[in-house]
Amino acid sequence: MEINDAVVLITGGAIRLGKAHGLHLARKGAHIAFSYLPNEPGLETKAEIEALGVRCTATQLDVRDLEAVRRWVAETAETFGRIDVLINNASPWLMRPFLDVTEAEYDLCNDVTAKAAFFCTQAVAPIMLAQGRGVVINVADLSVYEVWPELGHHAIAKAGVVQLTRYAALELGPAVRVNAVAPGPVLLPPDFTPEQIEDARQRTLVKRLGQPEDVSRTIAFLIEHEYLTGHVYFIDGGQRFSH
Repeated sequence: MEINDAVVLITGGAIRLGKAHGLHLARKGAHIAFSYLPNEPGLETKAEIEALGVRCTATQLDVRDLEAVRRWVAETAETFGRIDVLINNASPWLMRPFLDVTEAEYDLCNDVTAKAAFFCTQAVAPIMLAQGRGVVINVADLSVYEVWPELGHHAIAKAGVVQLTRYAALELGPAVRVNAVAPGPVLLPPDFTPEQIEDARQRTLVKRLGQPEDVSRTIAFLIEHEYLTGHVYFIDGGQRFSH
């Protein structure tokens, strides 16, 4: 699929990796529609994207509100005339020891990460199928394949995203292709100590941290490559195989 003039829907697109993906694809000529939370700089990100000469909409939305998600998808399709790409990016980051995780915290991780990705895909799929083409990119991470302390609830939700990728690729193909990306040490949490940052760097085979652009370039590649579906692509500097 050509990125130029494509319409890309991104959940959680105002900050961090979601913002990076929107800006990267906008530089390639894509029009962007993204959701954001009330405490995030959605309008500022919208202005940055529009400054690249493309159209952009920013919608304040909690992806746990599935009716609101369905309205957002329908309104986006009406505004732009179609939806070509969905990036299921929204996900909280909440570290908590296994014995201390509450039901509310578990539900937050699952509902924002896995459940919302499922129903966002379900909402977009009929539009893509009617068009005869579409691409879904799910954002997982290495916690599905490694054991990270105090992130069991997060990893379980991300594992759901991986399985969603496989099943959606099976049921929505051939018109809709579905893949996932699994970033490693890219945009580390802001409260990481210098020792934690250095440990993350040393655990990669290339001995450096990733950049948001590394993930965004992979997403662009998956949008453009018509023969790829149902897979998870690691952007981790070889970390998964370093130990």
